Amino acid sequence: MPAIRILGLSGSLRSGSHNTALLRAAALSLPSGAELEVFDGLRDLPPYDADLDTPEAEPAAVARLREAIAAADGVLISTPEFNGSIPGVLKNALDWASRPFPDNALKGKPVAVVGASTGLFGAVWAQAETKKVLGIVGADVLDGELPVGQAHSAFGDDGHLLEPDLRTALEELLGVLAARVGARDSQAV
Repeated sequence: MPAIRILGLSGSLRSGSHNTALLRAAALSLPSGAELEVFDGLRDLPPYDADLDTPEAEPAAVARLREAIAAADGVLISTPEFNGSIPGVLKNALDWASRPFPDNALKGKPVAVVGASTGLFGAVWAQAETKKVLGIVGADVLDGELPVGQAHSAFGDDGHLLEPDLRTALEELLGVLAARVGARDSQAV
């Protein structure tokens, strides 16, 4: 049986990003038979422009994002919160990925959303906003979430989340994501 391929998207471009660290912690916490690849091309995406959203003019970075999402069995998005909402770079990526509508790479794709912030609330508003966008796009959005507050001290040297309850919650969310992928695959047969 082939591995379940999860694509990780971090809404933060910063080299020391807590949200990218959360994706790496997720890679360490996946159920057996699943693998996670963190997509590293959000920085290369131009701002969404319908004039470029044609087969002839599609930027290479956009094609790479759409292909990576299409090739994945599921998606895990980790988002910080900028001014109470989604970071622009993540919203831009979702705008590109949502085209062509309604038959886009995210349509029906199982997606889980998590978030980390240095504050106490773990980017809960950004997670809710991201889920709203994903729902409108047509993704199969999981109900669960994982807010990681005080992220500057949330990760151990081994990359795992230090708080046992958070680690368990991450493992459970990833288990639900893998199960949703499995259910989707069995319906497609």
